[in-house]
Amino acid sequence: MSRSAHPAGPRHGDVLPEGHYQAPPADLNALDPKVWSRTVARNAEGVATVGGIDVKRLAAEFGTPAYVLDEDDFRSRARAWRDAFGADADVYYAGKAFLSKAIVRWLHEEGLNLDVCSVGELAVALAAGMPPERIALHGNNKAPDELEHAVKTGVGHIVVDSYEEIERLAAIAARQGVRQQVLVRVTVGVEAHTHEFIATAHEDQKFGLSLNGGAAAEAVRRVLGHDSLELRGIHSHIGSQIFDMAGFEVAARRVVGLLAGIRDEYGVELPEIDLGGGLGIAYTSEDDPREPAEIAAALAEIVRRECAAARLNTPRLSVEPGRAIVGPTAFTLYEVGTVKPLEGLRTYVSVDGGMSDNIRTALYDAEYSVALVSRTSDAEPMLVRVVGKHCESGDIVVRDAFLPSDLAPGDLIAVPATGAYCRSMASNYNHALRPPVLAVRDGAARVIVRRETEEDLLRLDIG
Repeated sequence: MSRSAHPAGPRHGDVLPEGHYQAPPADLNALDPKVWSRTVARNAEGVATVGGIDVKRLAAEFGTPAYVLDEDDFRSRARAWRDAFGADADVYYAGKAFLSKAIVRWLHEEGLNLDVCSVGELAVALAAGMPPERIALHGNNKAPDELEHAVKTGVGHIVVDSYEEIERLAAIAARQGVRQQVLVRVTVGVEAHTHEFIATAHEDQKFGLSLNGGAAAEAVRRVLGHDSLELRGIHSHIGSQIFDMAGFEVAARRVVGLLAGIRDEYGVELPEIDLGGGLGIAYTSEDDPREPAEIAAALAEIVRRECAAARLNTPRLSVEPGRAIVGPTAFTLYEVGTVKPLEGLRTYVSVDGGMSDNIRTALYDAEYSVALVSRTSDAEPMLVRVVGKHCESGDIVVRDAFLPSDLAPGDLIAVPATGAYCRSMASNYNHALRPPVLAVRDGAARVIVRRETEEDLLRLDIG
């Protein structure tokens, strides 16, 4: 029986039948480069290092838990996406994956654009110097003051998501004397092979306007009817953590069909098409993500072929990788607090973080890898569940993995591929203090988002 997401509150232990989990790896000390950031290695003493710094030094200086972000890896992945798509396409980093002022500066320096979906994300982007014309604003329920602020600051593209938003935005742009560039977000009826909560292109969900029901065509008609709006193109996003390009092919075909219909009815060929993001990364050694060059070539060929069949000029292509850039570049560093064997079942390893710094396992049944990083070990593997310190039986970081059987309190373990959606979805559950984000590069480490303090919590609580 497949697992599904559970609401907050107690849950059973999900005891797994024999054979459900993978066999232990041949070498528990190995750090699979598919899963870990590119500068991660072990030094002569067996301690894991990143950016030339060992994790014991990071833990001693900055404490645990902590998100450790490999700046060189982030920059190289950003460049790989930019270079793969070239000058005739646009790469928008999806800020929802993880955003900070340092990230924005790196994106700007590496030539990427930025996708935001709230005034908070927009504020970070502008504070860090991202040119507003290189920003796109998403969201299914943008408030009037959010739209007002976006237009006033000169945001390049606004992706409209409803009839009400079209009317609000048109009025705001007219009042400010601006002709605002927009894309219409459509749902194309393609359900990516992913978790229900992160599949976004099927009909029964909150995002976009349906192609099948005619809502997308009506939205186009309404945008074209406003002099204060400039319709630049169509936006589609089919889901997250996708490895198969087949869904993009179907989505592109349907979007191009809409473009052809717009040309035939209004005599307008729209110059842009945005196929969104959602490309997957390796959370475990079994995952097999595609390289940016392969993705770019496939998407460009899909769009070119579909446009040729519809006798359309090929529009400028945009994509929105977030997880695919930042996800593999960070790991979360924890200290082991307790090791609790359950005879005949597994061993529970409790760490000093949990669902407050990584909600994805509880929310999506996400799978992760884990490794002992403060030393190596020749001990036999033991089946473990890595759990947090919160008052929830569903407070699970890594559901099933293998660690050395001599694991002990005080050891450091790390969970790789936590750059995306971990810090950005972190909470203060149980009044936990959200961990810092450390950027490491060339033997140096610096805090780019500091650890929260008790004073931060009390400052918000005005009594």
